Amino acid sequence: MNAPKIPIDLIFSRLAENARRLQERTRKASDVLLDGLQTSIATTPYEVVCQEDRVKLKHYLPRTKSRLKTPLLVVYALINRETMLDLQPGRSVVERFLEDGVDLYMIDWGYPGRKDKFLTIDDHVNGYMDTMVDFIRKKHRLRKINLMGICMGGTFSVMYAALHPAKIRNLVTTVTPTHFDTDQGLLHVWMKAVDVDRMVDTYGNIPGDLLNFSFLLLNPARLMIDKYVGFMDKMDDKTFVENFIRMEKWIFDSPDVPGETFRQFMKDCYQQNLLIKNQMVIGGRRIDLRKIRVPLMNFYGQYDHLVPPAACEGLTRAVGSTDTEDVCLKTGHIGIYVSAKFQQEFAPKIARWLKARDLKPRAATGSKTRKTGSHRRKAV
Repeated sequence: MNAPKIPIDLIFSRLAENARRLQERTRKASDVLLDGLQTSIATTPYEVVCQEDRVKLKHYLPRTKSRLKTPLLVVYALINRETMLDLQPGRSVVERFLEDGVDLYMIDWGYPGRKDKFLTIDDHVNGYMDTMVDFIRKKHRLRKINLMGICMGGTFSVMYAALHPAKIRNLVTTVTPTHFDTDQGLLHVWMKAVDVDRMVDTYGNIPGDLLNFSFLLLNPARLMIDKYVGFMDKMDDKTFVENFIRMEKWIFDSPDVPGETFRQFMKDCYQQNLLIKNQMVIGGRRIDLRKIRVPLMNFYGQYDHLVPPAACEGLTRAVGSTDTEDVCLKTGHIGIYVSAKFQQEFAPKIARWLKARDLKPRAATGSKTRKTGSHRRKAV
């Protein structure tokens, strides 16, 4: 009788070895999960220096002598929380700015209640944002400050800069949608068909959990399956587990969005694309992007599934500034702010750009031909 060709002994040996490794990993994972995990987020010290209703203005305590005469105000989106910029010590956009001598302020939009459902985009841009900008201007005795916006907060910042150009010295936008008529991202496809009136009339404020679930459905395999399979593979690594939990805490800390703000943002932007056409009106005033004549740096992610490049890259061509720059980073929507690699590039690049334009006289705005000639685009 011929000997079997299947190496039975080798197969069982490997099964036994894999079982031993799994048992060892499970024991280590148990030790990690039952130990004291450090998962706090947003630990960089700050003071709340101004508050209006639910909206607070954070001022981060400096770590070094300020190297810019002009402070920077960061405006985050109404969806999720600004704590993402200070997710953990050693991997924090806030820390990077402070180390580079940026005098940093940030808006905390808080958690809208039932009474906030009637608040519009006008209330946020010409109301709360303007209050915070004026507070900083008065405190520092300056006519203009630097403004940086992120995602929906970037869209608000673009609106603000167009409506209040005399108060802004430099503008930075990151993963900021301004051109919404694109099929490049699934979110843009969905939003065109959403019955916004029915949603707002049903919910009042749009629940943050509903929005979060919608974002997860944009890529369910990666966001709802793969990352948890990956967690099982590395749950014996304490540093990995702590970082994973920090990110989960941020993702599911989702304030509701005021109903009327959501209604107008979906209708005027996603469904009618009025902003880039200079046809959007808030507070009785039309937003004309050509009135933005300050230096503009526009970041976006090459692999961003929420705000794809097509939604961002047209901004620098739409404004009236002759000093514009597009920076396309090879990462996704969140990687710009939390990736160890891009931590080394993102905030330091902004700080250098702001320093080069700090309290310097501005050349007169030129024609569109001159602007096109000075426009730059970078891929990092």
